[in-house]
Order: sequence, then C-alpha cells, then structure tokens
Amino acid sequence: MRKPAWVIDKERGRRAAAAATVWLFGLHAVRDALVNPARERLRLIVTRNAADRLAEAIAQAGMAPEIADARKFPAPLDPGSVHQGAALEVRPLDWGKPEAVCAPGGQAALAVVLDRVSDPHNAGAILRSAEVFGARAVIATARHAAPETGALAKTASGALERQPYLRVRNLVETIEALRAMGYVALGLDGEARATLAEGLAQAGPAAPVALVLGAEGPGLRPSTREACDGLVRIEAAGAFGSLNVSNAAAVALYAARMR
Repeated sequence: MRKPAWVIDKERGRRAAAAATVWLFGLHAVRDALVNPARERLRLIVTRNAADRLAEAIAQAGMAPEIADARKFPAPLDPGSVHQGAALEVRPLDWGKPEAVCAPGGQAALAVVLDRVSDPHNAGAILRSAEVFGARAVIATARHAAPETGALAKTASGALERQPYLRVRNLVETIEALRAMGYVALGLDGEARATLAEGLAQAGPAAPVALVLGAEGPGLRPSTREACDGLVRIEAAGAFGSLNVSNAAAVALYAARMR
C-alpha cells in the first residue's frame, strides 16, 4: 500500500532536520558549544591563536581541530561573519516539548513566546536576557522565526547552549497549553490600555507568566492576541519613543522576575 503524500512529506522533513547542521562561530559561542555535553559536534576549524585560547574547551570536548590560516578561513560562513578564528559545525539542540520544559512545578515560572520574530540578533539577545532572568524557555514558531544559526548564537553569547529555544508548529496551541499549566499569558502591545505593571499585579506574585512578543512593525498577529489572557504595554516616561523587541523582552522579564 502506497503511503499518503502527507506522510511522505513528513518523513522527508524529519530526515532533513536530522541531517541539518549549523556552523557556530566566535570564541564565546564555540567555547560554550564545546563544553556543552548535549551538543553533537562534527567539525572544528580554528586558527592557531584561537586554538590556544580555546585549548581547555577543545580538550574537554575531545575534538581534533583543523588548524586554518586566518587569511583563508575555510568554514562556510557568510563573508561578514566575525568568526574570531573559530568555527564549529554542530547539530541543532533538541530541548524537548514545551509541556515538559516549561512545567512550573508550583513556582512563579517565566516563559517567553515570540510571534514571528525573525531577526537572529533580536532572538539571540532575547535568549541572553531569558537566561539572565531565569526563564524556563524561549518559544518561537517553526516557520517565520529566527532559526538556530551562528549569528543567533554569537549574539546570545553562549546562552543558546543553556537557555532552551523551542520551535513549535502552532503558537496559539502552545499558548493555550501554557495557560492550561497555570501560566498567565501577557501579550505586549504598545497600544494596550493596561500597563505591564498592572498586568503583573493582576496575575499575582506566585503565578507563572508567559510574556508574548511580536515582531517589530507587525506586532502580535490577531490569533496570538486572542490567545493571551491580556494585552499590556511598557509604560514610557514621555509621549514618544519605543523599544525594539529584544529590549522590550529584557524590561518585561526584569519586571516579571522582580514581582
């Protein structure tokens, strides 16, 4: 019996995902990936200077690096990548499902949900803030969102190796699953009536909170807005000015953590 087309497509997608690799670059990103036991590492290219600076991490990983000339660095990176003489080919991390990673366990847990935030620098900065303020995970869509790349890892400055970055097929269903676990989902919207402080006060000091942020410009999609418990804005001192999504995430995480 012939398999349906959708089954064949799904199997192809799984095989492609299993075969996918990512090139991480920069001393911080490469060092943290080398010492991460959960990271599957395939190929390490370093200059002599970078090899000396990463010697301890390389020894811990048990890898045999390829020593390269800095002027003819062979790793397949974008020309503008500031690799600092280090590049590491890896498989993407598998953190598991949101229901397991974000289980609040009776605590005032935090999660960050990103609605089509596609800029890797924004996503990397958000991962860094999420790690600092103790978020359980940063959750993004499988499509139309920043994938795990070298640029994202470099901006995250090592946080990609420690802060769960989950990619889901349906963001609305994921928000609903978080709410079923007890999370209060607060969508950030510059035009919202309620302030972030008011939304957090209403949630209470012990409730898990999911901060939902949209891409700069379009913001949250209508379906995402409707899935939230409420919409809140970061109150500004003046009538003008706005924050980009990574700065807004940092402010909101700090406010939520300091309840």
